[in-house]
Amino acid sequence: MSRLITAAAAQLGPIQRAEPRSSAVGRMVRLLERAHRRGVELVVFPELALTTFFPRHYHEDISHADKWFETAMPSAETAPLFDAARRYGIGFHLGYAEMAQEADETGAVRNRRFNTSVLVGPEGDVLLKYRKMHLPGHAEYDTRRKVQHLEKRYFEVGNLGFPVIRAPMGGLDGINMGMLICNDRRWPEAWRVLGLQSVELVALGYNTPSLNMEAGGFEAHHLRVFHSHLSIQAGCYQNSCFAVATAKAGIEDGNELFGHSIIVNPQGEIIAMAGSWDDELIAADCELDMCMLGRTTVFAFDRHRRPEAYGRITGQVGAVEPEVWQKSAPR
Repeated sequence: MSRLITAAAAQLGPIQRAEPRSSAVGRMVRLLERAHRRGVELVVFPELALTTFFPRHYHEDISHADKWFETAMPSAETAPLFDAARRYGIGFHLGYAEMAQEADETGAVRNRRFNTSVLVGPEGDVLLKYRKMHLPGHAEYDTRRKVQHLEKRYFEVGNLGFPVIRAPMGGLDGINMGMLICNDRRWPEAWRVLGLQSVELVALGYNTPSLNMEAGGFEAHHLRVFHSHLSIQAGCYQNSCFAVATAKAGIEDGNELFGHSIIVNPQGEIIAMAGSWDDELIAADCELDMCMLGRTTVFAFDRHRRPEAYGRITGQVGAVEPEVWQKSAPR
C-alpha cells in the first residue's frame, strides 16, 4: 500500500524590521489557504518565520531583543495559523525565537532563549519541538563586519537533542518526522542522528544571506546556494529520507537572503525548487516507501555501520594535526 504525502515548502519573502507579527502570520495563513487548494497535507515555513532575522541587529542589553521572542506557542498572535491548520486539516512546521522560563544546567530557573521550531499536526496539536544546536556567528559586536550575525549572543545551544516522532500526518497513520534549523543542515552528524531514528521526512527552515559576511575571504554567490543544496541532498541520500527545506528570500532590512527553497527525495534529487524571492509555495508528492531502498541496501545501518571506529566524532571538537611521517632508518 502506498504511503504518500503531499508536502510543501512555503517560502517567505522578506519580513522587514518594522513588519508586525500579524502581517507575517497573515501571509502564512494565505499560503496555507493556497496549500489547501492544491491538496497539500504538510507545509514547512522558514526559520524565524514571524520576524525579521533579528540577529543581524546588535543590542548591547540583550533584553532589548526580547520583543522578537515568543513566550508561548500558540500565542494570541499565532493562533490564526493553528486555526487555519485545523480548518484545512493541514500540518505545519514553524520556526521562531523562543523564550522559556526553565532550569539551566546548574538548576537555576531563568529566562532562556532558543532558536526553535515546532511541528504541528492537522488538528492543531504540537507534535514535536526542536531547538537549534549548531549556532553560527558570534556573540559580541564585530567591527570588521558590515552585517552582524549574533546568534551566539541571542540564543543558547539547543538542549532537546535531535528528536524524531512518529505521528499521523495527512492521510497516513504515522510518519517518522524530525527537524533541523538552518546551519544544522551543514553538519552530517545532525542528519545521522535523525537517520538512526528511521526518520522519513525532515522539516528544515533557514534564513541564509547571499554573501558570506565573515570577512574571512570571498565565497561566490552561486556557491552559497550550491553548498546549501549539497548539504541537504547529501543528508537525504545518506539517511534515506525526504527533506522539505524552506527559506526566507529577498532584500530584508537591506540584506539579501538567497531563498532557493527545495524539496529533496531519498535519492538526493531535488524534486521541487522555488523560483522567486517572494512568498511562494512549492509542493511535491513524497512516496515514503522510497526511503526503504537506501536503508535496506547501501545505508543498512545495522549491517554496515562501524561505530567502534567513529570515536573522534563524539570525543573531539577541534581538528588536530596528524602524525608526521618520518623515513625509517636503514637497518
